[in-house]
Amino acid sequence: MTDIEELLLSRIRDVADYPEPGVMFKDITPLLADPAAFTALTDALADIAVSTGASKIVGLEARGFILGAPVAVRSGLGFVPVRKAGKLPGATLGQAYDLEYGSAEIEVHAEDLSSDDRVLVIDDVLATGGTAEASIQLIRRAGAEVAGLAVLMELGFLGGRARLEPALAGAPLEALLKV
Repeated sequence: MTDIEELLLSRIRDVADYPEPGVMFKDITPLLADPAAFTALTDALADIAVSTGASKIVGLEARGFILGAPVAVRSGLGFVPVRKAGKLPGATLGQAYDLEYGSAEIEVHAEDLSSDDRVLVIDDVLATGGTAEASIQLIRRAGAEVAGLAVLMELGFLGGRARLEPALAGAPLEALLKV
């Protein structure tokens, strides 16, 4: 285990039975509250952004906003939020996707992305991959290229990587921690 992996893991708190019995929630708020850990995380994600040749960062609501915005600033890139449907004013481009029980939709301001953009998607956790897959489809529908996906933590037992590999079409999927 690397020093950064040790640092990040030491600042993630397990919360049993949240949001429902049987679930072990990975709480990143202690990591965000620690300036050294948050800086190390931002730097590591910024290195990924640079290595992928990204021109913009897309952050997925809501923790992807917290992680993606400082990465964009650190990397000198633009930041584009992908939000739940109905949260962005004006004209949007939407993408529906299936959840375990039901469905959801995410949206982006289409004018924030162009065919000149290479987009790195950032989120806190890769679980089943549904939201990330929908964001990749949304970015391509907006005319931009997907440079990759970077997450703080991958929950490998939920199979998100296998789901996303076809959608990524060779673009990298980087997880700083695999749980």
